[in-house]
Amino acid sequence: MSVKTFLISAALLLLAFASVGAVSQRGVPRVIATNLENLPMAIGGYIGTESRFPQSVYDALNADLHVYRVYRNDQGDWLDLYIGYYGTAKGGRTGHNPYACFPSSGWGIIETGTVQLSGSQGAEKADVNYMLTKKDGVYLNVLHWYQSDADKVLDTGFKQNLQRFVGRVFRNKNDGAFVRISTEVKESGVEAAKVKITAFGEDLLALLPQFWPEEK
Repeated sequence: MSVKTFLISAALLLLAFASVGAVSQRGVPRVIATNLENLPMAIGGYIGTESRFPQSVYDALNADLHVYRVYRNDQGDWLDLYIGYYGTAKGGRTGHNPYACFPSSGWGIIETGTVQLSGSQGAEKADVNYMLTKKDGVYLNVLHWYQSDADKVLDTGFKQNLQRFVGRVFRNKNDGAFVRISTEVKESGVEAAKVKITAFGEDLLALLPQFWPEEK
């Protein structure tokens, strides 16, 4: 290791220690308004109704707020929306991993990748995860991502951890949410369903910053 590299590494390590010390002295903010439950029931031509998981699911996820709705349109299409929000005190993220949870529930993963969503006007496009799964002849199209700092859209937990670290150091906040949109279809409807959940995802992405929870 060169002297220059050693000095840079040492400086970064000292900065990290100083940051951790400063954060520990500021205390942990608490959620004072969850807000996400006020997301519109009408989004992109769909009308939502509240739904529920079994209580055991909520106990396992342990979020500060769960939003679980089924959105339907006049053509008979429907989408599931789930958002789990975690305040700074709960570490800002879930341990839920769709790539493990779906197979454990009997859904075989057929395809994975990313799609780009456009949020509010003028916002940069964001990469989110796409997954196609199958169980008993039924196909499930899924979009999912992590969101932090109201408008930071992140497709991996690693990226979210980096964003949360920056937020905790500079704003004393590292809250975040897991967002999932899904719909069941027959094989012939897979591509059309992917287009529909992508369009719904863009509408949702434009709304989320307006209803982001508050911490103090």
